[in-house]
Amino acid sequence: MEQKYILENQNSFNSTHIFECGQCFRWNKEEDNNYTGIFKNNVINVKEEKNQIIFSGICEGDIKEECINYFDLDQDYESIKNRLSKIDNYLANSIKYGEGIRILNQDLWETIISFIISANNNIPRIKGIIERLAKQYGKEIEFRGKKYYTFPTPEELSNASIEDFRKLGLGFRDVRVYETVQKTLNKEIDLVKLENENNVETLREELLKIPGVGPKVADCIMLFSLKKYQVFPVDVWVRRVISELYFENEEQKPKTIQGFAKKQYGDLAGLAQQYLFYWRRDLA
Repeated sequence: MEQKYILENQNSFNSTHIFECGQCFRWNKEEDNNYTGIFKNNVINVKEEKNQIIFSGICEGDIKEECINYFDLDQDYESIKNRLSKIDNYLANSIKYGEGIRILNQDLWETIISFIISANNNIPRIKGIIERLAKQYGKEIEFRGKKYYTFPTPEELSNASIEDFRKLGLGFRDVRVYETVQKTLNKEIDLVKLENENNVETLREELLKIPGVGPKVADCIMLFSLKKYQVFPVDVWVRRVISELYFENEEQKPKTIQGFAKKQYGDLAGLAQQYLFYWRRDLA
């Protein structure tokens, strides 16, 4: 049964900014410019209309509670943006451009597998692989005459072989995803322990033990699922924008950039990264 939740006069919420800033892969723009996406066992359509944000969909729980948690609606982004805007003009300009970005509360398992798949990949291809994976192994949900598929759990992937993953187009990542599934099933990877680990360095060390998780992917997992706002993922675009803006186009190593980000942006470095990334990638 379809549910609806209407949010009135919400600042710091723009569907395009949220879903096109590189943090998620299961939201798609419809012909009417609304977005429909899948998270956990929910299929939600997001529509922005005047001063309202209308969430409609099929939810396993109460749609209001699900959306408040997933979209981090209790977080005061106006305060965050005011604080970051005072750091420097580059960041202030990027915040004006992507003022509606919010960091989603994404499922840890889905985020781990999605960002393993993202390694040396482009967004359309990442989305295609994840969609095929979900269709093959996830649960089907029908919404407004269309079929959607949940992201498969480790248990649902337990019988998938390396060859099965290869057929879905994972490429060299097939072995990594297979190994990660097996290690999660036999508790070598403890998702609950990862979720409860507060120390960023300890958490990073544990994430780096996961097959296919390097420094950038570990930081993405921490930022996009575990709410570690102080981490600063460095990819090609981020390396380019920081080198261009702050180092007179002299390309810097990721560790140098992360040291700079920690000093410049402090405990909100990850949010600064998202604004800068979205701004410069979109304008490139």
